Amino acid sequence: MTRIPTPATIEAAPAAAQPMLEAVKKQLGSVPNMFRLISNSPAALEGYLGLSTALSKGKLAPQTRERIALAIAEINGCSYCASAHSYLGKNLAKLDDAEIAANRNGTSNDIRADAAVRFAAKVARERGHVSEADVVAVKASGYDDEQVIEIVMHVALNTWTNLINEVAKTDIDFPVITLNKAA
Repeated sequence: MTRIPTPATIEAAPAAAQPMLEAVKKQLGSVPNMFRLISNSPAALEGYLGLSTALSKGKLAPQTRERIALAIAEINGCSYCASAHSYLGKNLAKLDDAEIAANRNGTSNDIRADAAVRFAAKVARERGHVSEADVVAVKASGYDDEQVIEIVMHVALNTWTNLINEVAKTDIDFPVITLNKAA
């Protein structure tokens, strides 16, 4: 059970958050619990949606963004995000089960994406204290400075959603995924 009340409907959310939740519903077809939870703070919802929207316009492919989200959810032990991104990875990004499993283990079966996912996992585990060799390796795989910065921002954004969902114990409204024991 959630530790912070989640508005049951868009209309039950703070008035300032309602237009943002309507936009989420228009884009996704529904409003997942995480968005309604975050709507308790319209400022936080605006910040989250703003950063998400900005990053969606970046150079990283949607599949790579989902791969990173899966790795970070597993590293941070967030059942909500692991479940949500497993569903989104399969149904929107069209990742297969083997790829999702690899991503949850901090790797990818795609050679180029593997460098991004491994780098993202290292950034998360080391809290940004990566080596010169780590940066050189991701860049040698074809990622430029802009993309390296986007990878770090995706780690930060996903870490934030992991934290809020774990603090709140958000009710999972996606097919539930069991976290790996090594996480």
